Amino acid sequence: MRVALVTIGDELLAGETVNTNAAWLGRQLADRGVRLERVTVIRDQIDEIATVVDDYRRRYDAVITTGGVGPTHDDVTMDAVAETFGVDLEASQDALEWIESHHGYARDDLTEGTAKIPEGARMIRNHEGVAPGCVLANVYVLPGVPEEMKAMFAEVAEEFAGETIHVETVYAAEPESALLDRIETAGKRFDVTIGSYPGETVRLKLSGPDKTEVEAAAAWLRERVDRPEDQA
Repeated sequence: MRVALVTIGDELLAGETVNTNAAWLGRQLADRGVRLERVTVIRDQIDEIATVVDDYRRRYDAVITTGGVGPTHDDVTMDAVAETFGVDLEASQDALEWIESHHGYARDDLTEGTAKIPEGARMIRNHEGVAPGCVLANVYVLPGVPEEMKAMFAEVAEEFAGETIHVETVYAAEPESALLDRIETAGKRFDVTIGSYPGETVRLKLSGPDKTEVEAAAAWLRERVDRPEDQA
């Protein structure tokens, strides 16, 4: 399963807010064997959001958006997704009933637009806040507030699944540039993906769907790199 993530908010682009949602979702998806292939940050602008979401929904198995959900003036993601699919926004009766029964708000007390989602969308309940998220076709609309986003993702997490990916790590006490030949050879010899992460020691991350293949590649590399003293 291939997924694109669109994180929305002027505050992200201005550096006022750290994009922790992208990192958290990346880990969650990886743990489920799902490939997060693209992360895009865009401003709170309806036409721009609609253009990006429309492009990605055609190119990926699923699109997740975070941010811009709610009734305030800069919460425009629902409008953008509705524009993407050529539908109107409508008050979700499921959302209104959930808000009334679980948050104690009367419908007349809600700010206009709080429970609106695109026509035909499925509501995602908000356990940590008020405004709902939604799913329309392969587009999942989640809030930007991390606690709300995490709780809402839990509602749909089972819909994201892929191959189990096995991982092995090899540490090398050599410069990254000196390891390139062995990394290239291992990549050709074994059906694995190899990531190289320099630091005090170089961390080589080997991953793939075949556990035996990943373990064999890791063993091959361990025999051919200078390992740190604590792992020698």
